Amino acid sequence: MALTTMLFVPADRPERFEKAAASTADAVVLDLEDAVAPENKEIARANVVKAALHKRTFVRVNPVQTELFLGDLLALARAGCGNVMLPKAEAIWELERVAAALGEDITIIPLIETAVGLDNARELAAHRTVPFVAFGSLDFALDMGCEHTQEALRFARQTLVFASRLAQKAAPIDGVTVAIDDYELIKAEATEARHLGFGGKLVIHPKQLAAVAEAFHPSDAEIAWATQVVEAVSANGTRAAKINGQMIDKPVMSRAEKILSRTSPTRG
Repeated sequence: MALTTMLFVPADRPERFEKAAASTADAVVLDLEDAVAPENKEIARANVVKAALHKRTFVRVNPVQTELFLGDLLALARAGCGNVMLPKAEAIWELERVAAALGEDITIIPLIETAVGLDNARELAAHRTVPFVAFGSLDFALDMGCEHTQEALRFARQTLVFASRLAQKAAPIDGVTVAIDDYELIKAEATEARHLGFGGKLVIHPKQLAAVAEAFHPSDAEIAWATQVVEAVSANGTRAAKINGQMIDKPVMSRAEKILSRTSPTRG
């Protein structure tokens, strides 16, 4: 399951569901948590039950620690939901509770939003239901009492990438950029995430999709370099070659192949 953009949609706004599904987002997250006011929770659940849940539609429930969680699970069971985003994930038992309610075929994306969650990130990532974890950077900054800046959150981001690799799972998904109309800022923050080893980014508005997609797509310079490496090695007939006086060995070749594999993203 390779996802670059995951677009949040408030679950109390059903008129946006199909528009989001038809967008360029790799996945849509129907949000029962932060985007829905308390008085609209029941309406939002009913909308999810009635919605056409596509293969890459996720539902973000309310945290396990809240009274709303059980009601969310019951609604998702009625909807036949197969993909869940679990906010403020901190412990394995939380994932087990979701799996027990919705079945062993469930896919769960733990949203790491607290210091405890970050400390347990490797264990959470390794769970059988989890293809990758995601970073809830806004709530994490609130929990830590730090600013929501690239510098302040770099350690947490690097820790998530490290934990995901140790768990042998896909690269994590980075948190949101609050700015909606600042294309260059969105692209810059997404580029920083890619450089750190993230596989994609959470998105709060369709206007952000193009900037994130561009940031995670290899640049023309990267594609040219990767193509040169692959062609040189192919012409040499071995897994080693020289380009501009530099030795190209297996790790460099693998990086070039990985870059070229990202030049034709597909949605499924």
